[in-house]
Amino acid sequence: MNLSTARTLKGQRRIAGKHRRSPKLQFLKGFLKHPRMVGSIIPSSGWLIDKMLGRVDWTATKLFVEYGPGVGTFTRPVLDRLSADATLITIDTNPDFTAYLKGEIDDDRLIAVTGSAADVEKIIAAHGFEKADYILSGLPFSTLPAGVGEAIGAATSRVVRPGGAFLVYQITAKARDFIVPFFERIERGFEWRNIPPATLFWAWRDEK
Repeated sequence: MNLSTARTLKGQRRIAGKHRRSPKLQFLKGFLKHPRMVGSIIPSSGWLIDKMLGRVDWTATKLFVEYGPGVGTFTRPVLDRLSADATLITIDTNPDFTAYLKGEIDDDRLIAVTGSAADVEKIIAAHGFEKADYILSGLPFSTLPAGVGEAIGAATSRVVRPGGAFLVYQITAKARDFIVPFFERIERGFEWRNIPPATLFWAWRDEK
């Protein structure tokens, strides 16, 4: 078996589930069930994904955390980039999305958890980690209940290692208000090739 074939089979194994369910339909169901917790009714575009993940140092990543993975629009590309010995922990308040990921993605590096991003410290500790290299979020900060956005920003800053970053993509720039108080350096970008166009933030923890 050549290398190309092996890679193809590996990719197929990661996304194969017992019963393939439409990710778009599942995403729509999740949006209708929890509209305040899903940032957009349409999953992110490939351009947005590539731009958002383009600044990650994958060779130095052992733990990647994703808030609000939904149907895995970012989850699959993250797994494609992660090294074989790295771990991806996804955290979603919607148990339907967690069950969907567990059923559709067959990859030992993925740990799908139902819970709140504000509890990220407890969640990663439960799986043997103290720090995360990168944390990704598409949570709609502007519609979260009062105090939740601040709690997520604070908890995330405590978990991200020095030199790591909090990656945030949003329909509006409101998320900046919840990350500025907790991170030393914030870079901003924009991706118009997305429906709707999205604002991107890379919030960095400076090396000590």
